[in-house]
Amino acid sequence: MNERTWLITGVGSGFGREMTEQLLRRGDRVAGTIRRTDALDGLGAEHGDRLWLAQLDLTDAESIQRVVEHAFADLGRIDVVVNNAGYGLFGAAEELTDEEVVHQLDTNLLGSIRVVRAALPHLRAQGGGRLVQISSYGGQAINPGAGVYHASKWGIEGFMESTAKDVAPFGIGVTIVQPGSARTGFRHGGARLATPMKAYDNTPAALPRGIRNPALPTVGDLTAMVAAMIDSVDREPAPRRIVLGSDAYAYVHQALTDRLAEVEAGRGLAFSTDATSGD
Repeated sequence: MNERTWLITGVGSGFGREMTEQLLRRGDRVAGTIRRTDALDGLGAEHGDRLWLAQLDLTDAESIQRVVEHAFADLGRIDVVVNNAGYGLFGAAEELTDEEVVHQLDTNLLGSIRVVRAALPHLRAQGGGRLVQISSYGGQAINPGAGVYHASKWGIEGFMESTAKDVAPFGIGVTIVQPGSARTGFRHGGARLATPMKAYDNTPAALPRGIRNPALPTVGDLTAMVAAMIDSVDREPAPRRIVLGSDAYAYVHQALTDRLAEVEAGRGLAFSTDATSGD
């Protein structure tokens, strides 16, 4: 296996941290972005110049451009760009402030788009590479009380799927990863809750208020899920989507089945609105 160089956003915890550790152990190089660069001091001491770190705020467009440019300039070729950084904002639509909505979309959706746009000129110039977008089963299925979070995930999946067709002629593959639950710290550090309104007490929208409950089941194995993400880069052509975890599979399968049934139920109406011949 040839040594690869990876650019990964959000390497301080969760999938990003585990991916960084696995890649460094096998001899690859990692350019990681993080909120606090000292959070990975131990890895830096162990792996030296195979770990390149930069502080990055995904809501800062100029910072994203600058960090990506520096990573390619310092490391030369980067084979894989992984959009991992993000968080979940939970609450009914009217429980959220405008600032919370903007920050969620700025981070999960626009931040990921900006990373891709900053990296693409370099990937084209070097003759190819791979883009990996960490999404969620929530990019296809929904839960109540998570509308803006789902908007960010459905939005980035649409962007990545369309971009995959744009960049295929340049040898750039795109994979969307849809993981289920895992011990990533998402439910604690990665989840933000809106200020609750009494009107939504005892309604489905109140479900996410218990997201930090330690009794909630965790299905996925973090190590195995990350290994599957890494292994996907060896597959040609790039898999468009990989679903990880039996819970994610169940949610996505049911959502797509229900959606197709709704489309089929409306077939007659759809055809009835066609223009008649000669109109």
